[in-house]
Amino acid sequence: SSPYQPAGDQPKAIETLCQSIEAGNQYQTLLGVTGSGKTYTMAKVIEKTKKPTLIMTHNKTLAAQLYSEFRSFFPNNHVEYFISYYDYYQPEAYLPRQDLFIEKDSSINQELERLRLSTTANLLSHDDVIVIASVSANYGLGSPDDYRSIVQKLCVGDEYNQKALLLRLVDMGYKRNDEFFDRGDFRVTGEVIDIYPAYSEEFAIRIEFFGDEIEAIYEFNSLTGENEEGIKEATIYSANQFIVSKEKLSRAVKSIEEELAERLAYYQKEDRMIEYNRLKQRTEFDLEMIEGTGMCKGIENYSRHLTGKKPGETPYTMMDYFEAMHDDYLVIVDESHVSLPQFRGMY
Repeated sequence: SSPYQPAGDQPKAIETLCQSIEAGNQYQTLLGVTGSGKTYTMAKVIEKTKKPTLIMTHNKTLAAQLYSEFRSFFPNNHVEYFISYYDYYQPEAYLPRQDLFIEKDSSINQELERLRLSTTANLLSHDDVIVIASVSANYGLGSPDDYRSIVQKLCVGDEYNQKALLLRLVDMGYKRNDEFFDRGDFRVTGEVIDIYPAYSEEFAIRIEFFGDEIEAIYEFNSLTGENEEGIKEATIYSANQFIVSKEKLSRAVKSIEEELAERLAYYQKEDRMIEYNRLKQRTEFDLEMIEGTGMCKGIENYSRHLTGKKPGETPYTMMDYFEAMHDDYLVIVDESHVSLPQFRGMY
């Protein structure tokens, strides 16, 4: 969607790139000075090849600019934004002179977290997806197969045990909150269950029951409470990419406990009791949270255990979410002379 037509060197560049992609060449490079319309040219390539696309760049400012441009080029498609969701991140530190441990501290931006969840949900539901990502796309995520398996489909006319449905939502990472309704919450009022998907911007789902039968499903505005048009079915994805089945969760807990015992034995042997106590206290608290709620702060640090990967094995990343649903997709690296060395540096 653009008022302009390709001009200058653009038509030739678009045609050559598309032919090269269709011929099965894995790599192609577009060179151009600032202002020559490379972003527009790439949008035309996406339009012609019709492939789901991952666009990666090396900083968040550039990612935000690209997101804005691609949303205007593709207003009727799923343009998604996937960058790190930390507003602030203080790694754990130790000051030997004062014998002082500084706790790890972080602040998560709720809107960026929503956009990340929207990305994974739409990747598994639609073909017309363009994801604008930073280096965050190279970092570990939960398994796409687990994420895809932990969904809840709801259809008008089908029968569901309401209590079982509520327990299922809790397993998917949703919290019951009848007072303050926010993303990742559900509430119950008589025969009506409202669910606010963690990845939704403003619309929540209202399920109206008659006994155990679903009588109606609506999307409604979470701010005004007004119902939109009725829909026949709704698919709810989990509230977090790290949610796994109960069996996998208990396996992960066992695996974390084994690694913890190994590390504690090492620190005891080295007579490093500060580290020993710190690690024991922190990990046992995390384990308690994981067992009780399926989540803990900084759960991404345990992703290897949750996904069942071996030590040193490549973690699941955004690429795996593309590959889980699409045989073929494009990766576009913007400012590749800066981005590629940085991505390699993250190894």
